[in-house]
Amino acid sequence: MSHKRRELYRNAEQGKIAGVCAGIADYFGWETWLIRILVVSGVLFGMPFLILGYVAAWFILDKTPTKTAKVNYQGHESNYAKGQQPKQSADVAHESIKVKARIWQSGEPAKQALYDIARKFRSLEGRVQAMEHYVTSTEFTVAREINKL
Repeated sequence: MSHKRRELYRNAEQGKIAGVCAGIADYFGWETWLIRILVVSGVLFGMPFLILGYVAAWFILDKTPTKTAKVNYQGHESNYAKGQQPKQSADVAHESIKVKARIWQSGEPAKQALYDIARKFRSLEGRVQAMEHYVTSTEFTVAREINKL
């Protein structure tokens, strides 16, 4: 069993201040809000060295490379409710859906995962319908006859 070696990065796209908490959450596979609550609680309850650690991590850690940036699934429902366009169908067909098993783990809640799966199937159904329309058209028949020559 081979495990992919993960590296710790700052996730500036999902971060509030510098992306340190978001990077730690990505590294451990936890939700970002949980890491933020732990850090703020630690500072409030007598661990001020966490502020120094946060600032040090801000300067030490590199930003997440764009090719390994993770997709944040938390905002899907609110984005669609605001009338924004969904992802392109090519992106929808190839995106992976990770359902969280525990509340602190990263991933999608089951309700959001079902919504995304339904959206994925609608996208794929549209592509299949377009292929069926082309195969049953006279354009396809003519192209096939020309290729036989």
